[in-house]
This record gives sequence, C-alpha cells and structure tokens, in this order.
Amino acid sequence: MSRRSERGAVTAELALGLPLLLAVTVGLVWLLAAGTAQVRVVDAAREAARVAARGDGIEAARDVGRRIAPEGAEVDVRLAGDEVRAEAAVRIDGPGGLFDFLPGVTVRSTAVAAAEETG
Repeated sequence: MSRRSERGAVTAELALGLPLLLAVTVGLVWLLAAGTAQVRVVDAAREAARVAARGDGIEAARDVGRRIAPEGAEVDVRLAGDEVRAEAAVRIDGPGGLFDFLPGVTVRSTAVAAAEETG
C-alpha cells in the first residue's frame, strides 16, 4: 500500500473520534455537577439537623438547610422525641441540548442529631 492511500485516514479518524470525546467530556462534567450537588445536600441536611438540635427552631433549621443546599432543594426537618431528623433532596437534570438522552438524578441525604436539653 502506498502512502498516498492513507493520507486522509488520520482526518477521518479524528472526525469520527471527536464527537465521542466531546460526549465523554460532557458526561464527566455532568457527573461532577451531580457529585457536587450530593455534597451540598449532605451538608445541608447535617447543618439543618444541628440547628434544630441545639434548639433554634424548625423554621430556622429549614432556612439554614435551604441556604446551603443547591437551588430548588427540598429540606424537611422533624423532631421525634429526643432526636432531630433532617432530610434534603434535589433533582439534577441532565446537561440537555444534544445530550437530552442523559437522565436526571435525585440526590438526597438524611441526618439525625440528638436534641440538646434546654434549661
């Protein structure tokens, strides 16, 4: 085989491989966004449970959780006897555009803290 017949092979391989490389990169960025959201949801649930456990009130705990969690997150705080349970969850949509086929995920976390005695 002569060199001339292989001349366009590199260009053709690059043209076929570039969209795949782009798709993998977008997928990795989306996974990073989902991982970051999971960390923020864990932090939000933990801090909300701490605020409620020290006696600052349920609404104050929810406000703290909403400030820490990603936009649109749901934060629920409940007192049950001598413990506080805080739950936070948010839906992270796929990157959209050409990548609409990627599913969204819901990240959630629950934190439990012992209520401090007052008085």
